[in-house]
Amino acid sequence: MLAAEAAYDALQAGRQHDELTAYPAAFEQSWLYKELLQAKNFKQWFKKGRTTATLMTGIEQWLLPKLGIRNPPWTIHRVKPDHVYLKPAAECEKIVYPKPDGKLTFDRLSSVFISNTNHEENQPAHLTLKDASVPVNINWEKYAGPESRYCPAGVYEFVQNEEGKERLQINAQNCVHCKTCDIKDPMQNIVWVTPEGGGGPNYAGM
Repeated sequence: MLAAEAAYDALQAGRQHDELTAYPAAFEQSWLYKELLQAKNFKQWFKKGRTTATLMTGIEQWLLPKLGIRNPPWTIHRVKPDHVYLKPAAECEKIVYPKPDGKLTFDRLSSVFISNTNHEENQPAHLTLKDASVPVNINWEKYAGPESRYCPAGVYEFVQNEEGKERLQINAQNCVHCKTCDIKDPMQNIVWVTPEGGGGPNYAGM
């Protein structure tokens, strides 16, 4: 809403190519900014272990506000991006997940269906690869194809070609715009760009 208001004001003033500097200023004055600032260290504490995270989150979210300190006076900075933490498949034990029961747990495609996700088929592809050989030669060989697991919508699927070899198939129609692939791809080979407006998930009941 804040971005929409800033865009509306810019258009009313005839500034079609404005950088919307009013938006970050308005955001910093909003309740959301204050709420996010208070929780800024939440994920980083949990990367240090459950015990440390429970203790420090309690201090930041419960104790400090009682002392009148809404914003933790410290910031935990990340030192590595998410994609460098992925370990080779050979170093990990394979996880066998139970099949969805259709009552409490559901398969990915069913979840995509109820999200009403849709993209116009004649729009430019918003998911592309920098190097088409990377998914099979590196991601599949070294990491057992993580694209097919970290995507919550089944966008990335390894299928066999006519020669019986694996190839990566991108089902862009399923994309729910979470950008997990852009963040987690170990070789940063996936290019995620903003799709055309009006596409993607449409949670009508929310």
